[in-house]
Amino acid sequence: MRALRSVAVGVSVAIAACTFAGGSAAQGLASADLARLRSVGSVALSPDGHRVAYTVVMRDRPGRPYGQLWLMDMATQKSARVGGEKDSGDSPLWSPDGKWLAFDGSQSGKGGLYVARADGSEITFLASTSGTNSPLPGTGKGMTWSPDGKQIAFISSTPGAEAAQASGDPMVITRYLYKPDAGEGMTRFNDNQRLHIFVVDVASKQVRQLTQGETDEHSIDWSPDGKEILFVSNREPNQDEFFNYDVFTLRLADSSIRRLTATEYNEYDPLWSPDGKHIVYRGTRRGLTDRETTMEDTHVWMMNADGSDRREIGAVIDDRQGAPQWAPDGNSVYFTVQERGSIHLVRLPLASPKPEYIVNDIGTVGGWSVRKDGALAYSFTSPLDMSELYLKSGAAAARKLTELNAEILKGTQLGEVESFKFISNDNKFEVEAFLTKPLGMTTTSKHPLIVNIHGGPHGQNGPSFNFKNQVYARRGWATLNVNFRGSTGYGQEFADAVFGDQNGNEGQDVLYGVSAAVRRYLWIDRERMGIEGVSYGGQLTDWLITQTNEFKAAVPTAGISNLISYNYMTYYNQYEEMEFGQFLHQGNLMDFAWERSALKHVAAAHTPTMLMHGENDNDVPIAEAEQFFIALKDVGTEAIFVRYPREGHGLSETGHIIDSIDRCIAWYETHFPKPGAEGITNVQP
Repeated sequence: MRALRSVAVGVSVAIAACTFAGGSAAQGLASADLARLRSVGSVALSPDGHRVAYTVVMRDRPGRPYGQLWLMDMATQKSARVGGEKDSGDSPLWSPDGKWLAFDGSQSGKGGLYVARADGSEITFLASTSGTNSPLPGTGKGMTWSPDGKQIAFISSTPGAEAAQASGDPMVITRYLYKPDAGEGMTRFNDNQRLHIFVVDVASKQVRQLTQGETDEHSIDWSPDGKEILFVSNREPNQDEFFNYDVFTLRLADSSIRRLTATEYNEYDPLWSPDGKHIVYRGTRRGLTDRETTMEDTHVWMMNADGSDRREIGAVIDDRQGAPQWAPDGNSVYFTVQERGSIHLVRLPLASPKPEYIVNDIGTVGGWSVRKDGALAYSFTSPLDMSELYLKSGAAAARKLTELNAEILKGTQLGEVESFKFISNDNKFEVEAFLTKPLGMTTTSKHPLIVNIHGGPHGQNGPSFNFKNQVYARRGWATLNVNFRGSTGYGQEFADAVFGDQNGNEGQDVLYGVSAAVRRYLWIDRERMGIEGVSYGGQLTDWLITQTNEFKAAVPTAGISNLISYNYMTYYNQYEEMEFGQFLHQGNLMDFAWERSALKHVAAAHTPTMLMHGENDNDVPIAEAEQFFIALKDVGTEAIFVRYPREGHGLSETGHIIDSIDRCIAWYETHFPKPGAEGITNVQP
């Protein structure tokens, strides 16, 4: 602890020096600006289309971001907050007649399920709710109105059978899945709470529990005839070991449960059609899906109300698809699609296999809601701002309804984002990369390059606003994001291309991207290049500094350094099986996994490295960083280790994110040579 404390003091001095030294004369974004930036989250149009409820994500308090609920009058485009300045709200859901708005939130310090009048008045507490830290990925709607608007079904938790002994002294662990999910960050143990369906009468506030037992029920939707509630649950006899959601209905008259799907693959986010005859959902078709990430692109599916005639209607698009929503008339389905770094919104008419791109702009669609006349309210992250609220009607151009960050961004320069493509090392793929250019460029200036690797591996980078990249741009630094093989948004074959090859050719994709960048953009200073990433990006950072010395400094965050130890310490268990096709103990996979672990090759790592990790990361346990830190020290490579309390996988608290950006800048500044201080030594790329 003393050593860590002295290191922290040294880095703080470096940060202070870095802050006052400044970077480019251009006025861009500073790390501290993050606390002032806001963004739009959930979006819900009222049934009559006269109002839109939306959440604003705030970062101005200590701790993690929180949401506030707002209502906009569509005629005047004036907004008002639901509740007070210190209150919070999320997941707005209109009653069928549009007279009430239900939401999850906290008012005057009391959390739970609330309703308010359509204008935001008469905020009424209905029921306390509780959740779980158990890993339950891809959960859908947490509440649903009865068709007559008199009741609300919602999800809350009760203690499971293991709760008492697993929280005693001593703790007795019996569950395979005994750790919490990735983002929880406060503990290292599953709270053993089980999610169940409850219903509250809006008038009397009487609450009834509808499901019980040692399974979890979630992702609910009330049938149009009022008789059943759709839900998703894993009913495997070994549910901790085998992740498999199926779709069920709960009959309200007698609490009987009807199974609609029985598959070895996963179904998510089921919704009744407006006429109650069909159900749309998001799903996979392979025999193994991991809790943490999925190699297989999820697609949109549809089936009859009795579970028959299941068909993959999203198969017409070979890219990863998000949760679907019905059009109000029931004749088409809306869903998002990841494509080449952006997330677009698509409408798929049921009578035609041809998808229509409703929002096809460069950037990221978040929440959305469709009006009866087809008008669309949605949140969108452009290359120039965090997510804002937009309205699109017919063929007209979309209108921006909010300007949450206008004051901060007024007069602020942002780095331009440019994409380029290159051929992979094995000539199998065209790989895309996104380069955020620095501010303050001149015809003769040279600029550092930071390679920032995305996580997943089944994720993507793109042109959408990236705060950290823009902070780097202000300092006159470029940032390179490579969508290496395994990334989403480029079709299933590309996502599959990392199968059985972690820390292999996808790492070469990153290095080939660097090689292309320094030769196409001659203003990049090869002598001042750094590398970083979070999660799988941290893993590849660990790996690549054992394969090359071309980077002057590295910052892996939440990265895997030892594929074997990680496999047996993480909260989920099917990831390596999905990525390699078998368990580690089968065949020679254990040997291969060790060969592909950065820790095995640490003697070749000479890049000064600052490891960052959440203290309670149950996805990639902090022991992965602990091992690599000591190994680097043993080799004699300069290394420091930054541990963030109250954090899980990656960083969530605004103060921690700001601190981490400042530390990255200081680390690079310390290890980058001054411009012109040495000749060309880096000819590796």
